[in-house]
Amino acid sequence: MHCAIQNAEVLDGAHLMQILWQDDAQSFYPAVWLRDNCQCPDCYMHSAKARKLLVEALDVNISIKGLTFDRKRVHITWPNEHCSDFEADWLKKRCFSQQAREKLQRELFLPECQYWGSELQLPTLDFEDVLRSDKHAYMWLSSLKKVGIVRLTGASDKRGEVLKLGKRIGFLYLTFYGHTWQVQDKIDANNVAYTTGKLSFHTDYPALHHPPGVQLLHCIKQTVTGGDSEVVDGFNVCRKLEENNPRAFQMLSSTFVDFTDIGVDYCDFSVQSKHKIIELDDKGQVVRINFNNATRDTIFDVPVEKVQPFYAALKEFVDLMNCKESKFTFKMNPGDVITFDNWRLLHGRRSYEAGTEISRHLEGAYADWDVVMSRLRILRQSVQNSA
Repeated sequence: MHCAIQNAEVLDGAHLMQILWQDDAQSFYPAVWLRDNCQCPDCYMHSAKARKLLVEALDVNISIKGLTFDRKRVHITWPNEHCSDFEADWLKKRCFSQQAREKLQRELFLPECQYWGSELQLPTLDFEDVLRSDKHAYMWLSSLKKVGIVRLTGASDKRGEVLKLGKRIGFLYLTFYGHTWQVQDKIDANNVAYTTGKLSFHTDYPALHHPPGVQLLHCIKQTVTGGDSEVVDGFNVCRKLEENNPRAFQMLSSTFVDFTDIGVDYCDFSVQSKHKIIELDDKGQVVRINFNNATRDTIFDVPVEKVQPFYAALKEFVDLMNCKESKFTFKMNPGDVITFDNWRLLHGRRSYEAGTEISRHLEGAYADWDVVMSRLRILRQSVQNSA
């Protein structure tokens, strides 16, 4: 057994437990963490998979009074005679070594990222297969997470198909434009997407403080000429910007920009937000792009001397997006559903001619990354169990 316990002992004045595994690897567990994570019914609600023990009741300086073990588990007695049992597999998974922590984080959050440019081979799956098969649904969502975009083919040319995908993952993300929305030429349009004009590269809805993570676009009707879709890998463009112009990258990843959206649709709305166009995590990794030129506010909350340098940095970023090496162009056919990462990809559309009747019609919807990742983890487990 890889996770069999060879030896267990207390160290550091009984404030630390050391385990020697059968493969001679070692793990160390602080006593306070062990007490906090006691799995007994008094401390942990197994039906809810939730901790019952309160921080108020936790002695942060606690020590281990007694320790016994066998190959499969350890048994700890605490100073107040409370007892905790821990399975070997459970402990091994939660080892505090950097290697073990990184491995577990990869399993939980699936951070693998496949960068691309104009050479993208667009991942494609059958719409009905995704609805019916856990294996195909897992392929869909895992590719969506890794590549950032997946095309589903074979849907009908009627409204309602994105609702089916919403049910497949859990539920959709309601916004001021409704549970779903229709992208077509409209008189007195309340959004630039509802016109026939060119749409430059953008992410949707940075006017919200929590922009939707995933976008679903179903092609119901397509114009004969024009209307081609364009996408760019924003994370890849950010890598190039940081290499080519670190000062521009620093400007866009540190300057808060105001976004606004005011109008009436699902209900009346007046939305304001502030975002850095390039959003980084605590390790300096790009985690989200927030950029929509149409809803970038005229209000700009920066000192006057920073205005021109900001525009120069933004222009460089946009020029990199529009390089032919960066962007991938394709045309949706009726029955196609494009699903993509709205935090990573920027998308656009070539213009098309307005006619006497609607010549191009897409139905769109959003999903939250938390909902998508939840379904992805469940599907992964289902596929692994059936293998």
